[in-house]
Amino acid sequence: MNVITSKQNPAVKELASLKEKKGRRERGTFLVEGRKMVAECAACGMEIVRIALLGALSEKLAWAEALAPETILLGEDAFRAICDEKTPQGIAAEVKIPIFALEPPRKSCLFLDGVADPSNVGAILRTAAAAGYDEIYLADCADPYSPKCVRSSMSGVFYGKLMRGGREEILRVLGNIPMIAADMDGEDVFSFNSPEKFCLCIGNEGNGLSDAVRGRADYTVAIPMEGRVESLNAAVSAGILMYQFKKGV
Repeated sequence: MNVITSKQNPAVKELASLKEKKGRRERGTFLVEGRKMVAECAACGMEIVRIALLGALSEKLAWAEALAPETILLGEDAFRAICDEKTPQGIAAEVKIPIFALEPPRKSCLFLDGVADPSNVGAILRTAAAAGYDEIYLADCADPYSPKCVRSSMSGVFYGKLMRGGREEILRVLGNIPMIAADMDGEDVFSFNSPEKFCLCIGNEGNGLSDAVRGRADYTVAIPMEGRVESLNAAVSAGILMYQFKKGV
């Protein structure tokens, strides 16, 4: 198998385009980097359409060739051109973005309402996978398939059923499911008894929940703060709340 060295090679340019939202949208794929992440991606049943290997490490990574219908070998400069990580591990996979139609949840779920930081979105997906929340609705959020989000999710993005849409559209799908809003002005979450089935709503890092979601919420809860701390990171807050309400999952 020939090693591709030029960054202008069509295959290299296609893979490099996945670092941008436009490229992911046009190709319908995203990039997964690193040995552990690629292996977990395959184990989760994700559709891998192409594997890229650093030519110098191809013998050590030969196991990956069976994961996709196409494998290409790249020189160091070409491989760095496709990767977002500062220290690439010599393997990357182009993966089909799963499309999930908006539909009512089977059990308790999450609604990410305008969470803008990809690191927060990724961390929330990671905790959601650990806590058992596998139905997640996203409105006006950072792209969950961006490189930064995929990395932060530590494979969590592979496990969740990510349903994206407009706020009003999502609210219609949720119907009469009790909605719990996370907000600094809510009641103490540690004395709150959540319903058996619910939708936990996490808002934007700076502005909180949108008026549409806040107005639809049946309950509003807050994590009590001590000292001079006014608020917690969105992903940290989401994690605390997910585990506090885990009995309903």
